[in-house]
Amino acid sequence: MCLDPGHGTPPAVGRQTEPIGPGSSVRKIKDGGGASGEAEVVLAIAHKTRTLLLRRGYRVAMTRTGPTFRYGNGGNVARAQFCNTRRAKLMVRIHADGSASPASHGVSTLYPALRSGWTDDIYSSSLRAARLVQRTTVSVTRARDLGLIRRSDLTGFNWADVPAILVETGFMTNSRERRLLQSSDYQWKVARGLTRGVAAFTPPS
Repeated sequence: MCLDPGHGTPPAVGRQTEPIGPGSSVRKIKDGGGASGEAEVVLAIAHKTRTLLLRRGYRVAMTRTGPTFRYGNGGNVARAQFCNTRRAKLMVRIHADGSASPASHGVSTLYPALRSGWTDDIYSSSLRAARLVQRTTVSVTRARDLGLIRRSDLTGFNWADVPAILVETGFMTNSRERRLLQSSDYQWKVARGLTRGVAAFTPPS
């Protein structure tokens, strides 16, 4: 199992660009930095999720275990390649959302759009994983269910050769949800939700 806590890229690297998919002329920045406080929160959730997965017998790799992401060239291509080289059963990208509206709140799960030559080999399994993880995470946290979101423009999806999803665990821009996400108790709830979804998707090998 591959856990990818988002962000944590050094700003000088994050400002660089990379192609959104193999052979693409369309480029995106490697890391915009995320919402304020997001990188720390999602790292804490990833560590807790790792603990729970290990207890269930999974082998777990994390793209970063500390505040800084340094693998490969430091971008989302590198994050996908990290999980690809480990032949992960699933890449779980862990993020927290931000919005111009402080009222926005809830959990959503992103999955790759079907793109020939890029995601056609992982599309069906990614969608199945997204459905399961969204359902279990909402069930455990009781957060607002914002559903599934299909994305064609995420570099980390388009370079993935293993099933991949991205869970937006809540909004850092919502004062109540930010406090929850920064609390250890709620982080454990999110971790339990993610773990149950993973377990429903695939047993430990």
